[in-house]
Amino acid sequence: MEQAAEKDLRYPVGRYELGPQPAAGDRERLVDIIEATPARMREAVAGLSDAQLDTEYRPDGWTVRQVVHHVPDSHMNSYMRFKWGLTEDVPTIKTYEEARWAELADSAGPIEVSLALLDALHERWARLLRAMTDADYAREIEHPEWGRLTLGQMLELYGWHCRHHVAHVTSLRERMGW
Repeated sequence: MEQAAEKDLRYPVGRYELGPQPAAGDRERLVDIIEATPARMREAVAGLSDAQLDTEYRPDGWTVRQVVHHVPDSHMNSYMRFKWGLTEDVPTIKTYEEARWAELADSAGPIEVSLALLDALHERWARLLRAMTDADYAREIEHPEWGRLTLGQMLELYGWHCRHHVAHVTSLRERMGW
């Protein structure tokens, strides 16, 4: 029972499951999620003290501060993956050690820097995503762990990723009564 409760804390919007290529209407909804994420993250962390930012969202999990810094780290990687996928034939993308990145000094600093980065990054990313055609979304990348993915599937993954990490913060706030 305790393990199930921790699982829920780790995946507040459910685990990501790779699905088929999303339809055009689904893609529009996913781009809307990506575009709105900076504002949603700002709202999620609004008014938190340093002590609250340094609280783990679950036992043995990242702190809220680390989550806030992780999102632009991850999304910068995704943005580049989209650009490679749009300009190269089935590029093999590079993965990164996200847990180790979360331990670096820049993940312990003020969150406003990462929130500003998220604002700018998502503005450019959404502009790119909205300009993509059906054929662009069908282009593929090679993920070293997951195999071939379309850019449409990548969009779905990062729409989930946005909701996933905002929910880490909002579900913690709800549990703590913040």
